[in-house]
Amino acid sequence: MSQAKPAFDTVAAFPTPILIADLPDGPQLNAALLPAMLKREAEQPSKSHSTLGGWQSTWDVDKWAGPAAIKLLAVGRNIANRATRDRSGNPVAIMWQANMWANINRSGHGNEFHSHPGAFWSGVYYVDDGGIGADPALGGELEFMDPRGPAPAMYAPHLAFAIAGGLSAGTNQTISPRAGRLVMFPSWVLHQVRPYLGTAQRISIAFNLSL
Repeated sequence: MSQAKPAFDTVAAFPTPILIADLPDGPQLNAALLPAMLKREAEQPSKSHSTLGGWQSTWDVDKWAGPAAIKLLAVGRNIANRATRDRSGNPVAIMWQANMWANINRSGHGNEFHSHPGAFWSGVYYVDDGGIGADPALGGELEFMDPRGPAPAMYAPHLAFAIAGGLSAGTNQTISPRAGRLVMFPSWVLHQVRPYLGTAQRISIAFNLSL
């Protein structure tokens, strides 16, 4: 006599959201943002934070990069509200404070692991992926560290969990840049940019959203 398999429920405890949006008007935004980024690089020394080579602007892109930067920040604020709830699960409508900066990486440049203290959401938008979208071998990935550390993979690294996102437990998660792509994540998550191996330029705009 066969025994019925017991049913069970799965609770996704301690999930960490990473939000990815490929913006439909990305080409128009990028056409406006790209010359502003290159002009600023030529005029201003790098304000490097966590950079391993490359150039980084001051944290006021929305003040000098024109309407496209303001529109991008509005998109980020909108997504943040849609992805945030109060502790009772109710929607929120927060007037997020923001700072915003540009990054330009060329061959061999990247960013070391870091977090963004003093913010709730952080985001990165790709103005120019430097060819990575067509050729992932060029590197430059955005890499997130599992906040649980290596613990889930310490005992049996060949095993994982049968839930959404469970296969990466105890390892890192990477997202490849693509022009017009916006990635948002909780500001406390440790992340880095792997070295860009192409011969062009990988240009992004990052921002923090705080209360």
